[in-house]
Amino acid sequence: MSEQFEFFATSSRDLETLVADELNTLGISDCKTSPGSVRFKATLEQAYRACLWSRLANRILMPLANFAADNEKALYDGVNAIDWLSHFDHTCTLAIDANVSRSKFNNSHFVALQVKDAIVDQMRDRCGERPNIDIKEADIRVNVYIHRDQVQIALDLSGGSLHQRGYRIHGGSAPLKENLAAAILVRAGWPAIAKSGGAFCDFMCGSGTLLIEAALMAGDVAPGLQKKRFGFQFWKRFDTSVWEKLLHEAEERRDVGLQQIPRIIGFDQSYKAYLAAQDNIENAGLGAYIHLEKQELEQINVNKKIKEGLVCINPPYGVRIGELENLGSLYRAIGRQLRSQFVNWKAGIFTANPDLGKMLDIHANKQYSFYNGPLKCKLLLMDINPTNFITPRRLPKLLDASQFSENAQMLRNRLVKNQKHLAKWLRQHNISCYRLYDADIPEYAMAIDIYESDKLRIHVQEYEAPKTIDEQAARQRVREALSVVREEFGISEDELFFKRRRQQKGTQQYEKQSQDSPFYTVSENNHRFLVNLEDFLDTGLFLDHRLARSWVEENSANADFLNLFAYTGSATVYAAAGGARSTTTVDMSRTYLDWAIRNFQLNGFELSDSHQFIQADCIDWLKKQAPYPVYDLIFLDPPSFSNSKRMKDVLDIQRDHVELIKNCMRLLRPKGLLIFSNNLRNFKLDSDALSAYSTKNMTRPSIPKDFERDQKIHHCWFITHASG
Repeated sequence: MSEQFEFFATSSRDLETLVADELNTLGISDCKTSPGSVRFKATLEQAYRACLWSRLANRILMPLANFAADNEKALYDGVNAIDWLSHFDHTCTLAIDANVSRSKFNNSHFVALQVKDAIVDQMRDRCGERPNIDIKEADIRVNVYIHRDQVQIALDLSGGSLHQRGYRIHGGSAPLKENLAAAILVRAGWPAIAKSGGAFCDFMCGSGTLLIEAALMAGDVAPGLQKKRFGFQFWKRFDTSVWEKLLHEAEERRDVGLQQIPRIIGFDQSYKAYLAAQDNIENAGLGAYIHLEKQELEQINVNKKIKEGLVCINPPYGVRIGELENLGSLYRAIGRQLRSQFVNWKAGIFTANPDLGKMLDIHANKQYSFYNGPLKCKLLLMDINPTNFITPRRLPKLLDASQFSENAQMLRNRLVKNQKHLAKWLRQHNISCYRLYDADIPEYAMAIDIYESDKLRIHVQEYEAPKTIDEQAARQRVREALSVVREEFGISEDELFFKRRRQQKGTQQYEKQSQDSPFYTVSENNHRFLVNLEDFLDTGLFLDHRLARSWVEENSANADFLNLFAYTGSATVYAAAGGARSTTTVDMSRTYLDWAIRNFQLNGFELSDSHQFIQADCIDWLKKQAPYPVYDLIFLDPPSFSNSKRMKDVLDIQRDHVELIKNCMRLLRPKGLLIFSNNLRNFKLDSDALSAYSTKNMTRPSIPKDFERDQKIHHCWFITHASG
């Protein structure tokens, strides 16, 4: 086995130097890199070792011939000139993998057929029989590469891509290849961190590839140890004794290494992903070494005793899983988790869009390029410590009053007029949180809401401008509007909050938008609520539902109350204040359910069996309830549309409202009341489909004075049983 042969390892683009370094650690020193491959000289034993131990290479190939061919006959003759019976016989199954580049041959399938014909014809001529073809699990794979009419024929010693370790049962939505995951870990410094006892965490683990590769690496487990077959095992020159020696050595190293694995932790909010990761981890033999939890991103809590380590994640980046414009809030949430849970750790964020990485608000100290299939990606490496945290500017640069345009003065006059118009009504009803302005002047398309608590705070939302509006002009108007608000109310920039409100998809209106900021307590009808003016697109209190909440209180005496799509539970507070016998509050988000509990307790109510807060998909929860009337009052305020991954079904309120209402009415007592509301502007209630019930349109009386400029801010109905 001391004779040396020429081999080359294929790799993904940008990984050639890593593969060469890895081969060096396996005792192979003569390595030369070229795009997509590493050529090296080695003994057969070293080639076996490379197949068994390489975490990064795609394949290990052994060249058999190189020749020129610019036509079908030259290709056939060149392949036929190789003594194939010296490598395998007709009892082996065969597959051909072909790639062509800048050659007269432009069809890789045609090339594969020609090479196959040349091999099987030679076998039939020399021994009277030919090998069978098995594309998926061939004993022998022959690799053909033609570039500029130069043909290279090689034997695939790996017998298929080395990234297929053998442990993966489930792949998930957009899984990383195992060797790409290993390359990410190498670039992120995981081998050294693991050796020093540092922990590893992937809190968006998907099917668990990063977790498993991290454990295999830390546990000194050969990545090919679980692979069922290699191509060299069917080659005539295969040396069984050498291979068994290498396997025995790898098993001994594994048994020792597994006892030294540091803490490895994985989380995912998807139950499907959690189960997939669990199965893959168990199949890899690592169930005892990887701690896995199903957990919402914002609820992840890493043991504070773990002082340092590597957190590495592969979040969605706008391709295949989610659309780019939907992902800003997700990356901000990731950044919050990194800054709050992983101080003094190192982090690796793998993304195809580095601009999303900027939303983490942490400086990246290094970046590495990778290809995930055809996608050019970046690995952003960060040291998670306060010196690297970025404090984003919440507001654009404001103007002095001397810089106000004529339009800005018009806006100022409108704010004064609106304030005067509302003043008496605000005093009479003791209202401290209200809408002052709602796109009254077309040039300033925004909503301005006032929140008074310990001090005055103002929340400004810009409506997305049409594409026909000049972007620079739109930005200038925002600067003017915010400056006018600050000047008119005499507030500081810290008391002014600004967001851009775009057309929302799914449950984005409920998602975090910025980094963590304080909650403020505000008052409404002698009830207290926590609002957050910066972290979320909506603040936690829908001001336009003020009257609907009052109706809940008026109808809740001795009632059993159900609040569906409860958000932050404000309707539940009103029901409890109105003397409800019991309340049931259901929402899909743990974050908002916890917020609802805080609001409930803030008003002096205690949690008990009579007051339940349930985290569930409301649609699914309703379907699972026994069709028995148990509620006197139901408040149903669903989003217009939701395709959240946590929901079993996609919700389209126009399409689904009939079924939703009927499922609620099954639970409503004969004399009970369902208050149904939604904010889909062009919503139409299907009265014919709901003819079995009495429906009363309460939209107009439900819209308070500060929202009367927009009669489509929401829709509202009272629905009762016909005999009720």
